[in-house]
Amino acid sequence: MVFPPCLLSLMYEFILLLAFFVAVALIGLLVTRYRQHLRKKAVRRSFETWAIGIYEGTSPVQLHSPSDIANPVLTASDVSDVRARFVADPFMIRVESGYYMFFEVLNDRRNLGEIGYASSPDGKEWQYRSIVLRERFHLSYPYVFSSDGHYYMIPECGASGGIHLYRAVEFPERWERISTIIRGDRERKAVVDPSVIRHGGHWYLFSYGKHRSLHLFVSESLAGPWVEHPKSPVISGTPQFARPGGRVVAHEGCILRYAQDETPHYGSRVWAFRIVELTPTAYREAAASDKPVLEPGNESWNRDGMHNVDPHQQASGTWLACVDGFTIHSAKE
Repeated sequence: MVFPPCLLSLMYEFILLLAFFVAVALIGLLVTRYRQHLRKKAVRRSFETWAIGIYEGTSPVQLHSPSDIANPVLTASDVSDVRARFVADPFMIRVESGYYMFFEVLNDRRNLGEIGYASSPDGKEWQYRSIVLRERFHLSYPYVFSSDGHYYMIPECGASGGIHLYRAVEFPERWERISTIIRGDRERKAVVDPSVIRHGGHWYLFSYGKHRSLHLFVSESLAGPWVEHPKSPVISGTPQFARPGGRVVAHEGCILRYAQDETPHYGSRVWAFRIVELTPTAYREAAASDKPVLEPGNESWNRDGMHNVDPHQQASGTWLACVDGFTIHSAKE
């Protein structure tokens, strides 16, 4: 059967119009479901109160809340330049004058994480200063470190689709993004909670991906190029031990990495693992202790879980660590 040209034209326009309305409907459905996801996430987080404390101990795997420190040392009420819902994910760095700590500040108005900082002369008493980094996407886990005379930060910014490297223009308050060192894989999204260390002439970066997997990347320089390690993912399908939970540190001739336990819920506790072999082609690790490094405490600020630790060795040989903890409030509280 041969259709007249005018009828063919009408049929073609009808098909195009139908495809357009189907596409609009699908986009609307996706947007609605994404908004529902964000709303559920926001509701859950609104019942979580995270705060930051200071622990100490004889080793980076044996830490406790000291009697001479009134924990928590930082809470949302200390944040003075934005309305904060909570503070979490602390990382600190020591300088000649004392300590600087960087952490997530969940901006209640934007419902996004921003990076704030506080200072301390001794690592025990802290004063909140200001927000130092905000983006159009969520920021947390501000992994701060120094290298070659510069201060760097690699925060968690998985919502941007990659892992970004920032450098201090004027430490500690001005930071600039200098590169995207790893772009997210659409299948694995291995860009969550990036944790970096330099070892044996190479840089190594751990990050959390889909399927509860711990991915490992390696590079000869901080700026890259970064490639995925041949043994990566080094952990798969393990919610207890895969997600990074703090700074990767060198200790007694080996390397320690921390993992946050997501069972029975997110942020339950933190475990330590001893990396016994780390080269561009090999990776082996073993549990550093049969007990968690951090677990829920008896105080209101950390009674429901802890999920981040950043330990630093003191001149005396003891360790000082910034940690976080949270409590979950019911709707009636």
